[in-house]
Amino acid sequence: MNNKFNSAYKIKSHSLEIKDIDSSSRKVAMYLSHFGNIDSDNDMIVKGAFTKSLQERGVDSASNRKIAFLRHHDWKWQIGKFVELKEDDLGLYAVGELSTSTQGNDAMCDYEEGIIREHSIGYRYIADKIKWIEDDTKSNGGYYLVSEVALWEGSAVTFGANEMTPVLEVGKSENKSEIITSITNEMETIIKSLANGKGTDERLYGLEMRHKFLSSQLSEIASMNLEKSDVKKIIEPTPAEKSFDWSKVVNNIK
Repeated sequence: MNNKFNSAYKIKSHSLEIKDIDSSSRKVAMYLSHFGNIDSDNDMIVKGAFTKSLQERGVDSASNRKIAFLRHHDWKWQIGKFVELKEDDLGLYAVGELSTSTQGNDAMCDYEEGIIREHSIGYRYIADKIKWIEDDTKSNGGYYLVSEVALWEGSAVTFGANEMTPVLEVGKSENKSEIITSITNEMETIIKSLANGKGTDERLYGLEMRHKFLSSQLSEIASMNLEKSDVKKIIEPTPAEKSFDWSKVVNNIK
């Protein structure tokens, strides 16, 4: 199986139009994903791919780990909550209600002024729910048919923005080690917070997911042509990571 189908945190962006904005109710209607088209990852997501996630963590589920409404996939930057999530023939339809927090108010302004133009999802592949379809009419000789993913969140994205900006910056920066250190330091801080176990399940879950996202950035950096010392620093676990028992804090998402 292709390495891209491991259990890491993945991001998939779509240039989908915002369906509607209601300033009075602070609700925004959108599509988070389209069905039936081959995207830039050479994937075709089909209807039903989000069914299990919607049942387990959707709006009407009993879970306290519901699919989150974020900005730029940042689990410290929740701008509201989803009040509707469903699959239709076109794709994954969502209605998000923006909070009255500073972050929610800023997002409302950005929606109204056209700064937020796109949305994307944070998810992981399910290894046995992916099938290679041979098709000589396609430039790559085929595509991956994706029948299920584990959906964690949907994010508002500023037009022209890239959620993996720290990774891209490393590729052209003269301060690679500083950027890597910044990411790893935040990961270590998160691990310590999880070990303390303080706060609600929602807080701990958000911290866990933030750690997954940062880990995915380090994986991307490690795949670049960096100095050996930089790569070694990325792939070697810190002492805190070596001794940390995730199972004692929160249950991993299956």
